[in-house]
Parts: sequence; structure tokens; C-alpha cells
Amino acid sequence: MQTQLADFVRGTTAGIGAEAILRKCVHCGFCTATCPTYQLLGDELDSPRGRIYLIKGVLEGAPVTGQTQQHLDRCLTCRACETTCPSGVEYGRLVDIGRALVEQRVPRSLFDRLRRAVLATVLPNQPLFSALLSVARVLRGVLPQSLQQKISPAVTNAGVWPAPRHARRMLVLDGCVQPVLAPQINAAAARVLDRIGISLMTAPNAGCCGGVRFHLNAQEDGRDQMRALIDAWWPLIEQGIEAIVMTASGCGVTVREYGHFLADDPRYAQKAQRVSAMTRDLAEVLADQSEAIARKLSTTPRERIAFHAPCTLQHGQRVRGVVEALLIQAGCDVLPVSDSHLCCGSAGTYALLQPALATQLRDNKLSALQAQQPASIATANIGCLGHLQSGTQTPVKHWIELLDVRMIDQHQ
Repeated sequence: MQTQLADFVRGTTAGIGAEAILRKCVHCGFCTATCPTYQLLGDELDSPRGRIYLIKGVLEGAPVTGQTQQHLDRCLTCRACETTCPSGVEYGRLVDIGRALVEQRVPRSLFDRLRRAVLATVLPNQPLFSALLSVARVLRGVLPQSLQQKISPAVTNAGVWPAPRHARRMLVLDGCVQPVLAPQINAAAARVLDRIGISLMTAPNAGCCGGVRFHLNAQEDGRDQMRALIDAWWPLIEQGIEAIVMTASGCGVTVREYGHFLADDPRYAQKAQRVSAMTRDLAEVLADQSEAIARKLSTTPRERIAFHAPCTLQHGQRVRGVVEALLIQAGCDVLPVSDSHLCCGSAGTYALLQPALATQLRDNKLSALQAQQPASIATANIGCLGHLQSGTQTPVKHWIELLDVRMIDQHQ
């Protein structure tokens, strides 16, 4: 796709990057077949191809309106289109560029600015989020039904987190909303890894990965959080930790792209590249330890599981089939799920900013997941877990919780 960049963006990092991506696009339309919002709305401008044309127009100096912003806001950034694209168009990176440019030129309403500011302030701040969640649990009965569905009535007991005792040590992100909403997830990961000879550690003062603020178009604030997290992790990296383990695929896809996000920062570019190279999804780590896991499996009865592969896992990180294989090895019957490539509608803050579309996508996803009546639904991302659970009585768990209960202790 040929472009004629306007003067305001020609020669800039954003302009050079966007032009390189646009040149790969042959506007074939394959992406429309896998775009969740296009399937729901049937509007070409709510498809990747349509949004690419809108971004191209912005880069060439065309008028930018609230409608342009609306179509970009409706994008889930699920990146299913990247999986389908025969030309390798990096749509996720292009839409980041487009959104940043539109944000500079189209003023949002006061209400929209306020709710985005609240989300950008509360969600990445673990102590503040924890305090507000505690208040919300007390007031849960008087809150609107839509909010009640998103708030679990009680804190789950995380269980024991084994103290570091092995020569092999890995680092886990523990500074986002997940440890507040579901502390049992990282604790389960620590127990599973401990049983196979790996100690899972956290870093003091480690905060949010920056993904929330970045994707709310507070991109520089997001990069500041990325830098702060690198600083928190760096002493342990220098001490020789083996890998950075991600138990939330949404955080994982962000941290794996630190090298891209901070490529123009002379102080952090090399550190960011190293962090990205060291980052692995928990499923990838355990897939390399399948023999050790097999020796620790118990005789727990088989369970029918439907696995929801988050977009950030299957499209963003390109980790496919790995979790399913681990669950099958552990004695679960993993049921087939139709349209498994489609987004559930969580998509970070999308479910809060686009509730109508997110609810439609959630209900469609739950219909597919529950078609064969599983005992429980497993997933790999805290956002998807909470979003799906808000629409069903079927238990929704992180897959590592299922593996944890199917293994015996290290010293048994």
C-alpha cells in the first residue's frame, strides 16, 4: 500500500514505522474474516482493513474526526488479524501509532477523559486498587448489577508460596491487579515450579508492566512504568535469574515487546531487549519440563475442561496448543471449542470502555466454551478470567490452578 506522508509525521519514528507496515498491506481482506468487531458490526471501518485506511488517511493529513477515533477505540487489539494476514502486517503496532496521533488531534468528552484517567490511575496502582476493591466488596450488594458481576465477594486463599531453595531461580511479575484479584494464581505457579526444582521469586517494588496506561493512549506514562519495572527487576537479572515468567498473558505480550517500546531510549534500549529476550509464558517454561512434571502427577480423577486461549497468548505471543498439551498430560479431558481464535471481549480495559460489544463477545465465547458442558473453564489471563466468570456459573480458573492440584509435593 503506497502512502504519501504529511509533513507533520514524515521522517519521525512513528511515520517511518507506520509507512513500513503499510507497505506490506495488499488490502486482500483476509483479516476481515477473523475480526471480532467486524463480525458483530458488519462495518468495513470496524475491520482491520478499514482501520488501516483510516490510519493511512491520518498519516497523509486527512481530516480526523470523532468517528475516526470511535472506530479505532472499538478495536480490541486482539491481533487475530495478524495471525491471518498472509503479508505479515504488524497491525498491533500500526494501531498504536494511529491511536496516538488521533488522541493528539481529537478532544475527548469530559466523561471519557475522566473514566480513562480513573482507569489509568487505579488499575496500575496495586495498593490503591486493593483498597478500593475491599470497599467495593463491602458495598457489593448496593452496586449496579453490572459491577456486582465483576467483583468477587471474597478474597481467595492463595495457599503456601514455597521459599526459594533451588539453584534454578525464575522471576515472576507480581505487581499488577492479578495478585489482588486472584492471589492463588502466582502461588500455584510457585508450587508447581518448586516441585520440579525451580524457585519462583518476586522483586521488591515491582509494579505494573505499563500495558494498561499504554493502551489507554497514555503511551509515555506506560513507557515510564516499563522503565520502572526494568529498574525493579534489574538487580535480580544481574544476579543470574534464569527467566522472567509470565502468568498473565496480557502482561506477557507487553513485556515481550519492551525492546520495541523502548527502542529509541538510549538508557533503556539494551536493558529492554534483554528483558524481552528473558520473558517466557509459564506454559513455555513447563512445556520444557514435561518429564519432571510427569513424575509428580497424582491420580486425581479426570475432569472435563474447556480451555479459552486468550488473544494475548495465541495471537500476541504465538503460544498455541501448549497449555492444552500440559492439561492433557495432567489427566484433563480438554474439549474442543469452536471459533477458539475469537476474542472474549475482555481486552484489557475494553470491557469497561466498550461494555455492549464486550458483553456480546463474552456471551458468544461462553456459548462456545460451554457447548459440551465442561466441569470448568480454564484460561491464561486474569482479565479474561474475570470477564468470563461474570457471565457464567461454571467455574473459570487459571490453568495453572488445575495443574497444581494434580501434582504431589516435591518431598513426597
